[in-house]
Amino acid sequence: MAKKVAAHADTAAREDNDADKDVHFPPRSAGQENWDQRLGFLMHDVSRLRRKVFDEVMKPEGITRSQWWVMAHLSRHDGMSQSDLADVLDLGRAALGGLVDRLEALGFVRRGADDHDRRTKLVLLTPEGRAMIERMRVKSDVMSEAILQGLDAEQRHQLADMLGLVKRNLLAFDTSRT
Repeated sequence: MAKKVAAHADTAAREDNDADKDVHFPPRSAGQENWDQRLGFLMHDVSRLRRKVFDEVMKPEGITRSQWWVMAHLSRHDGMSQSDLADVLDLGRAALGGLVDRLEALGFVRRGADDHDRRTKLVLLTPEGRAMIERMRVKSDVMSEAILQGLDAEQRHQLADMLGLVKRNLLAFDTSRT
């Protein structure tokens, strides 16, 4: 499986390299790097390629990335209200409702009553949903190993730390400063 994922990622990268020939970064003056544009493009492209590979790897399971995202969050915080889950995942309530409806139809989640507030419906993983999470985690781990090939453990930790810092900076960014 790792070879298939790596081969797919390699093919996608070659295809994208051909497309990227049309991308031109502005010329750099001495001592000035266009890090904001170059890093922004690179982070966007890495994210796009990872999503593309993830979709291909998970396609046989019949689960979309959005459905996986909901289920993965529930695997760590099962029994959240649909409203809280929408807030945490930064989704509209209607959009999340549609995802939960589809996951419920597939038998991966169920809605249950909240013991503290009968009006609130909790979203709970079913045993079938937990089994799907485990299958998908195995595939995700194989995929992650393939795409991080060539980075040792220390480099992986550094990359995660740096991206975590960038994420925190983005979350704290004050748009009124621009």
